[in-house]
Amino acid sequence: MWQNKDRALYRQFEFKDFKRAFAFMAAVAEAAEAQEHHPKWLNEYNKVEIWLSTHDAGGKITGKDRKLAGAIDDIYKGYNG
Repeated sequence: MWQNKDRALYRQFEFKDFKRAFAFMAAVAEAAEAQEHHPKWLNEYNKVEIWLSTHDAGGKITGKDRKLAGAIDDIYKGYNG
């Protein structure tokens, strides 16, 4: 579930292994590029943490972030659902 954390939408995702986590990140990168909206993220082995905020809006959470969060949730279902 996405949370408001540090002025951003935040969520941690967990996978069976690093390979799945990395494939998820690659898919998220494609979605982010298509939306021209890029996340801040961190990966450690099977965990991926993502923060979404809109730099053009002064680092606030906007509709762009919510839209990308929804796309990320759909991607996650495909890798872990």
